[in-house]
Amino acid sequence: MKKILNAPQDYVDEMLDGMCTAHPEFYAQPERRVIARSGGATQGKVGIVTGGGSGHLPIFTGYVGKGLLDAAAIGDVFASPSAEQMAGAMRHANGGAGILRLYGNYGGDVMNFDMAGETVELEDDIESTTVLLADDVVSAPPEEAEKRRGVAGMVYAFKTAGAKAEEMADLANVTRIAQKTADACRSIGMALTPCTVPQAGKPTFTLGEDEMEMGMGIHGEPGIWRDKLKPADAITGEMIERLLADMPLSSGDRVSILVNSLGATPDEELYIMYRHAKMQLEAAGASIVMPLVGRYATSMEMTGATITLCKLDDELEALLKAPADCAFWRV
Repeated sequence: MKKILNAPQDYVDEMLDGMCTAHPEFYAQPERRVIARSGGATQGKVGIVTGGGSGHLPIFTGYVGKGLLDAAAIGDVFASPSAEQMAGAMRHANGGAGILRLYGNYGGDVMNFDMAGETVELEDDIESTTVLLADDVVSAPPEEAEKRRGVAGMVYAFKTAGAKAEEMADLANVTRIAQKTADACRSIGMALTPCTVPQAGKPTFTLGEDEMEMGMGIHGEPGIWRDKLKPADAITGEMIERLLADMPLSSGDRVSILVNSLGATPDEELYIMYRHAKMQLEAAGASIVMPLVGRYATSMEMTGATITLCKLDDELEALLKAPADCAFWRV
């Protein structure tokens, strides 16, 4: 393991300390493993809270900021935060208008956030709702879409729900927008190399020097095939084809696309992928709105990429384009 760290057990806490001290205008750490907006909760506004394991910056903690999230609970690398940490994040995001719990569909996160919701409802009389992102098309078939993993579609849901909350919409409407966005997102990933979890000290999986894996999850969950590395256009072409098979687009449709690095893949290669994806989407008759290319949801130093499509209507497009500000993304 080659990493810039001190002790593996201090990796997450030292990272959070560095992030908060580098960007105090955005982030505060009111308690261990909870990141909240530096100005505190906005009274009368719905609070949006997420949570998940470390190792995925900017998800989860990086998207705390105006027009985005109000707080995040963060666990060890690839591990769920505790129910107590999630409850703490909800309390620090509470402005008296309720809390939306918005996060990815992973078993530990679901169990702990459910417990946290029950706790703050009983102890603090805070109403909360839940929207799960389950956008990874290869992790379950369409008829079992509720079993799918969450991937980078969370970025779109954070943005649109956050914009709706800034309009001082009520909890039901903020939840509606988050669910509408989640339903409009489809994602797929691919990997070239694994990453190493600091406390494990070894790669999460193995791939041959000349191999790639299609459909791999952001924690190294198995994909749908493993074979020799293919050219960029072939890789991108298959990813877009699988997304369109699950969410067909036709003439006049508007879609935002996120071509996302899983950590080590450079922007140059993401733009090579984007150019081919754009041609495919336009050939299907769709027009692209506000494309995103870069590191939006990573997996430590994994080499690979995810592609997310978010189908838009007038309401979602306006919310996507609304102002937002955090250390990692400004609109």
